[in-house]
Amino acid sequence: MSERILLDGVSVDAITEAEVVATVRAALDRGEGGRIVTPNVDILRRARLAPEIRAYLEDATLVVADGTPLVWASRLAGTPLPERVTGSDLIWSLSAGLGLDGRSVYLLGGEPEDPGWVDGAGRAAARLAAECAGLRIAGWRSPEYGFEHDPHLLASVLREVVEAKPDLVYVGVGFPKQEWLVSLLRPELPFSWFLGCGAAINFVAGDRERAPEWMQKSGLEWAHRLGNEPRRLASRYLRHDAPYALRLLASNAVRR
Repeated sequence: MSERILLDGVSVDAITEAEVVATVRAALDRGEGGRIVTPNVDILRRARLAPEIRAYLEDATLVVADGTPLVWASRLAGTPLPERVTGSDLIWSLSAGLGLDGRSVYLLGGEPEDPGWVDGAGRAAARLAAECAGLRIAGWRSPEYGFEHDPHLLASVLREVVEAKPDLVYVGVGFPKQEWLVSLLRPELPFSWFLGCGAAINFVAGDRERAPEWMQKSGLEWAHRLGNEPRRLASRYLRHDAPYALRLLASNAVRR
């Protein structure tokens, strides 16, 4: 097991992206399932306030830092995380790794199907299959918006995933809904792995554009997202997440 670093009461694995892939592949070889959660500043802040959010993190097999401020905070505390590990990167590296073993993935999320337009999960699945040699696609589904409020539709979504028996499930329907779904699916697929991956399926499908690499590396990916969705994200980022990030950095500097 990797070393774990404590950030505001949450244990984060000091692990690289390549080590995540190796850990998942080895666990699948042993017949062991698991769950990866990728907290950023917003998730860490919400975990402090809501027990149900913290429970998702405590249930995870691997917790990796999908947020540059978390890496900065760990360094200020003198217990550095090796790198940022994002769901948007893992969807590619895990698919490539599982392809080497001839294993399968299921994609749940993305833009629902429109007339004459294949749903986002289907387009993302096709791209992953084309670019990750050996990868098998167990299935995909882009549920209708609000599906979680319809018991029959929710049951249909869950049943399709379970019946596909994938080695790994990417769940990209937004946090915390995706983690709630993972918690429902894990008991039914104890030998599978799960990754709540946010917008990663949309990125692979080409329905959303990820921030340029220089913004990702400099910790400014949030600014790119804010520019694309100001109405939805402005309050969260500017009123809540930014002040929390500053407090997190300051507290870890003092702790050191």
